[in-house]
Amino acid sequence: MIAKISHGKSLYGAVIYNQEKVNEGTARIISANRILTDMSNEQENVMQKILLSFEPYLTANNRTKKPVLHISLNPALDDRLTNEQFAELAKDYMEKMNYGNQPYLVYMHEDIDRRHIHIVSVCVDETGQKISDSYEHRRSMTACRELETAYGLKNISSERQEADTLFLKKVEYEKGDVKHQISNTLKNVSEYKFRTFGEYTALLSCFNVEAKTVKGEGIDGKIFKGIVYSATDKTGKAVSNPFKSSLFGKAFGYEGLNKKMIRNEKDLKEGKYAPMIRSTIASAMKATRNKEKFTALLASKNIDVIFRENAEKRLYGISFIDHNRKEVYNGSVLGKEFSANVFHKLFNEKAENNSLSPKPHKSPLSQPSHNNSETALEQIFGIFDLPLPQERDYEEEAFQWQMKRKKKKKQRKIS
Repeated sequence: MIAKISHGKSLYGAVIYNQEKVNEGTARIISANRILTDMSNEQENVMQKILLSFEPYLTANNRTKKPVLHISLNPALDDRLTNEQFAELAKDYMEKMNYGNQPYLVYMHEDIDRRHIHIVSVCVDETGQKISDSYEHRRSMTACRELETAYGLKNISSERQEADTLFLKKVEYEKGDVKHQISNTLKNVSEYKFRTFGEYTALLSCFNVEAKTVKGEGIDGKIFKGIVYSATDKTGKAVSNPFKSSLFGKAFGYEGLNKKMIRNEKDLKEGKYAPMIRSTIASAMKATRNKEKFTALLASKNIDVIFRENAEKRLYGISFIDHNRKEVYNGSVLGKEFSANVFHKLFNEKAENNSLSPKPHKSPLSQPSHNNSETALEQIFGIFDLPLPQERDYEEEAFQWQMKRKKKKKQRKIS
């Protein structure tokens, strides 16, 4: 079972997201704790009663910036639980996470292939004090393992692998409810690091989603920029109506993405993260000059390649998506030897110019010609004949950097 925990500011947003599913007939409330109403879905004032139940907690809170909890519990595909078992599962999970005495709602979602539950709650108590979330991820994983045993659920040995299976699914326009499918995709790719809008669109294209920037003029005459999302088919052609980013949240709008990209750019420059896939790509380049085989080789390593070509089939852009580390890089960021121009020559150089093929014998009396320069492939493979630099441990460097900062802060306080 996989648990996903998100902290937010808007209780209304978390509740309305689930209630809209209830109105659409793809979700229903299966249990609640310390909520005013009996949770009958037919009640017209259900939203009002729900919000009133949380009001004392949110009113008392005066320090926690993100007091709202939105949790999803997702068993494996072949796990089967009744509604009553799901309700008990939610109760046990909340108790293990120290939220058992909080008000919360449990929604059963059935809008995708897997039945799963969403829990809406708050992480501040009646006095306004924040309930500790120290080691939250670790405690959640422990709770999931214990509940898998208690309820006879599939034990997940690799959380990352199962998480990819659970959440990172391609949008399928034919299945309907496209807006919700796109929403799920956006939320789950938000964990990836990307620095440009091009890298972002390359990432989304892996899951049949297209993002485009749009410009408009507001009532006050000011020009604004926005983003719209659409579902695509396998060829990348948009097949759905566009959806405004505001339907999915500020984080997926123009300003939200811009802030994220600026932050990631800064982190990359400071060495807080860095590409670890150069040697893997280099090996694939040496192994084949066939575009499809090259793509398949990297896919076997959980790395996607996105090619951008013009109408004349000229390759002008290339991006690599490292799903293992959840990072996206344009080829040029990895180095000039990974630029689109290099790959265009790699995939299109004629066999007779291949540096690996036998070269014609030259007479020792023949004069050297300045026109007999190395072919593009000779240059490419020449680069990789050199020893690859050792990969740095960027996580360790980031840790040391943080320790230095803490040390400096302590020294400033002492002085």
